Amino acid sequence: MFTSVLSCGENQNKKSTPSPSETAESTSETTDSTASKTILFFGTSLTAGLGIDLKDAYPALIQQKIDSLGLNYQVINAGLSGETTASGKNRIDWVLNQKIDIFVLELGSNDGLRGVPLSETKKNLQEIINFVKEKNQDTQLILAGMEIPPNMGPEYTSTFRTLFPELATANDIYLIPFLLEDVGGVPELNQRDGIHPTEEGHQLMARNVWKVLKPILMSASE
Repeated sequence: MFTSVLSCGENQNKKSTPSPSETAESTSETTDSTASKTILFFGTSLTAGLGIDLKDAYPALIQQKIDSLGLNYQVINAGLSGETTASGKNRIDWVLNQKIDIFVLELGSNDGLRGVPLSETKKNLQEIINFVKEKNQDTQLILAGMEIPPNMGPEYTSTFRTLFPELATANDIYLIPFLLEDVGGVPELNQRDGIHPTEEGHQLMARNVWKVLKPILMSASE
């Protein structure tokens, strides 16, 4: 079952597969459970699916892929319009009022488009990661890497791009290298605003997420 939480919208791979130790640990803790496990996508309008039906947004497409494999996971879409890392940090406690098995963090793009100091963006993302780990140390975290147009200058753009793999490495969490790979900057895959993907664009985003998520799910189900 696919669930939406506050879903409305706005305006390189560190670990693509789990290590043997992680696989064994995950399997031992989850194999005996028959309760549905939860994957929460915490992000911006990219996650919420602005401009398209919620059922066509990439989290719902991930649910379809999960269901096709008969895996016992429920996807929750917690995308929110205009979400920045600061506002995300402020609502993370409420979102984690339930047990989350896999937490996909897709924040930072709005910071970049607004020119938020990168030190602030990185600090906020780190605090969100810390909070998720403190809430449940068994939650698997996946960070969605992002890139922005060069409007803010080459140094800002370059540093923004490296911020995500640095955080993934420092925290030993999974990384989607670039959520909008093969989508960003492609006119026919984006809506008229040039920012928010079309339904076809979301299909490619789901592909980018699935490359990282599927090995985690399959390892846990073995």
